[in-house]
Amino acid sequence: MSVETTTSKFDTIKWIVVIALVAVAVVGNSYYSDQSLLYRVLGILVLAGVAGAIALQTAKGAAFWALVKGSRTEIRKVVWPTRQETVQTTMIVVGFVLLVALLLWGLDSLLGWLVSLAIV
Repeated sequence: MSVETTTSKFDTIKWIVVIALVAVAVVGNSYYSDQSLLYRVLGILVLAGVAGAIALQTAKGAAFWALVKGSRTEIRKVVWPTRQETVQTTMIVVGFVLLVALLLWGLDSLLGWLVSLAIV
């Protein structure tokens, strides 16, 4: 899926507005720190929603939205393993980890024993 986007001359202005809204949210949260957390979070969410809506109106925002829609389509195509397959695969991995751990422990013990014979 390819998206043709043309850059508008107003995109730069829109991005400046988005950055200003985010800055207002950050500064406002700090300035009104004595207010209820609920009101501050609601204010941040409103400003973030407005900033996001403005950002989606730009060429890069439209391309990002197309990417999100394409990703959702691809995720729907994934065949997820069943619970039984997941449990079986996990048990195989745990078994191999234990086997490698035992081999490394045995090799370490053998090498430690050989070094102790060489030192003494």
